[in-house]
Amino acid sequence: MTTLCPEAFLSPLAIDEAVERALDEDLGRAGDVTSIATVPPGIAGRGAVVARAAGVIAGLPVLEAAFRKLDPQVNLTAEVRDGAAVAAGTVLMTVEGQARALLGAERVALNFLGHLSGVATATAAFVRLVAGTHARVCCTRKTTPGLRALEKYAVRCGGGFNHRFGLDDAILIKDNHIALAGGVRAVLKRARAVAGHLVKIEIEVDTLDQLREVLDTSLADAVLLDNMDPPTLAAAVGLVGGRLVTEASGGITHASAAAVAATGVDYISSGAITHSAVNLDVGMDIAM
Repeated sequence: MTTLCPEAFLSPLAIDEAVERALDEDLGRAGDVTSIATVPPGIAGRGAVVARAAGVIAGLPVLEAAFRKLDPQVNLTAEVRDGAAVAAGTVLMTVEGQARALLGAERVALNFLGHLSGVATATAAFVRLVAGTHARVCCTRKTTPGLRALEKYAVRCGGGFNHRFGLDDAILIKDNHIALAGGVRAVLKRARAVAGHLVKIEIEVDTLDQLREVLDTSLADAVLLDNMDPPTLAAAVGLVGGRLVTEASGGITHASAAAVAATGVDYISSGAITHSAVNLDVGMDIAM
């Protein structure tokens, strides 16, 4: 079975790049000297990758790639796919191949699986908290350098949505841009003058007065309501009246997520689901 989350795409090129970089870091110049010294060549090993805690799984294709990079003939049998919510003790995948290769790839494979499953699990927790509203949970660019594509995939596995992937796929005007351009109207006029017909413009506001300025221009597509409490957010959504996409951002936690979603915002963005996600405990025991 395929292990990719059915609702999400993950480029095989992103997988290969991340896995090669991680294996190169771990194997160094001399390889797994412990396994070379203690495990006879040619011995086959088998193991089961297990979730030792309950959570939402993401990263099985990356785990597969790590093992295949050291043993192209490895036999992998997936018991679940990415996006699955599993109980503690669930077998995720069985692995059979050259023992030295399994040992050499094990830590890299489990590091990716544990981290990405942690991101998916953290995202799913936020999604559950806003259930019953139309708010969508999305991530930010606060990702681990070099792992953005993988972490944003994990967000989708957890039921979330992606914000922009980089600085080049949307215009997001923040407070520093406003200050340097000379104000809300000036910055929006400059942005609209150069934006392509498929490029969206979002602008960050801190106050209702700034929001009124944005609405008066009719030049934005979306507005980021930054660090507003729920009553202010509700007032902002009322002012917008459906004319712009609304996004709430800034310090939103599990404790405040439901109240924020109840204000009627379209999106809730969270950096914590990527930069502060707790690793999901996964492991693998290998035997002959």
